[in-house]
Amino acid sequence: MTTARDIMTEGAECVGERESVLDAARKMTELGVGALPICGTDDKLKGVLTDRDIVVKVLGKGKDPAGTTAGELSQGEAVTIGADDDAGEILRTMTAHKVRRLPVIDGHRLVGMVSQADVARALPDPQVGDLLQALSTD
Repeated sequence: MTTARDIMTEGAECVGERESVLDAARKMTELGVGALPICGTDDKLKGVLTDRDIVVKVLGKGKDPAGTTAGELSQGEAVTIGADDDAGEILRTMTAHKVRRLPVIDGHRLVGMVSQADVARALPDPQVGDLLQALSTD
């Protein structure tokens, strides 16, 4: 059984909910990633900030990225996957929530991220095709 822990990218770094979007963009650039989990001062996951969020919700609306915090862009409860959840659960969660990246948690601790690309590399072609189709349609 393939689990989230087996296919995740370890060492996911958070952006603090009080950090600016500009700082988050710099961190994304340094790390070469397109998304960062947003962690609160209570060390709990608040959401995920994507490069698209920055473009659409900040730059596209004329907001100042230095004056906008990552926490302002978090929406509701973060969609996550458990480290020991199987690949089927990853597919169901990504499909149900139409997300391309999932923070992986072990208890309440962030241990990694699973992306659509991670899933594509780890699973048989038919399952990957189903996921891509589900995420690509409205």
